[in-house]
Formats: sequence, structure tokens, C-alpha cells
Amino acid sequence: MSSRGLLVATSTAQLGAQLAGLAVAVGRKRYFDVGFMRGSPEHIGRDAVWNGTAYSAPVTMLITQLWAVRRLAAGPDDLARRVLGLLGTVNVPGYLSERFFRQHLRPGGWDPVETPVLAASIALAAGMAVLGHRAQAGR
Repeated sequence: MSSRGLLVATSTAQLGAQLAGLAVAVGRKRYFDVGFMRGSPEHIGRDAVWNGTAYSAPVTMLITQLWAVRRLAAGPDDLARRVLGLLGTVNVPGYLSERFFRQHLRPGGWDPVETPVLAASIALAAGMAVLGHRAQAGR
């Protein structure tokens, strides 16, 4: 598989993990909480669009990721590669700053639904960050 194909596959899987995280977060009212900013269970739907949830980036970023994946899948595209690398780079510390996210990755915090989604999301975001910063992934 080419570097571009690997980035497309990783980014597509990461987008799927984020959509699963969005569904779980909205269903379980896991609002964003990064310490200095906090959502609320009552506004989880609105917050999911503009601020994200504890388990997903804002819907606006998910749309951007979908746009970049589609462009890169269609053919070589350096802008799409850079966008995916940037999104991966931003997502990793974003996940780690979330209170609910950290709770489920600690010993004793295992949840059979949430923990696998979170582990996949952060691992795939890290892969996006690495692959997206390789120039040959855009070709």
C-alpha cells in the first residue's frame, strides 16, 4: 500500500472512530471538559457541533476531515495530506485533555463500550499525525 493509501485508510478509520465516539458521547451525555472549558449534558447536541464532545472533535472538524480524506483518496493532494496531518496532531492532545477520556484509559476505568472507542481514536489520530507529515503521503 502506498503512503497516500495508508494515510487515507488510517484517516478513514479514525473518522469512523470519531463518529462512534460522537454517538457514544451524545448517548451517554459525555460533554467536553478540558478544565478551563466545560460543556453541559443539556447542551451536548449544540456543543458537539461547535466544541466537540469528550470523545470526538467538533462536527465542523469531522466535516473537514471527510473533505480531506475524499480529496486525497481521489488522487495526490498535498493540501489534503497536510490537513489530515494537522487534524491528527490537534486531536491527540485534545483527547488527552478531556476528563472523561482520561478516566477511561486509567486502571480501573475500563468500560466495554467507551474504552475501545477511545483507544482506537487516539491511536489512529497519532497515525494520522505521523503519516500526514510525510511528504510522500500526498503523492
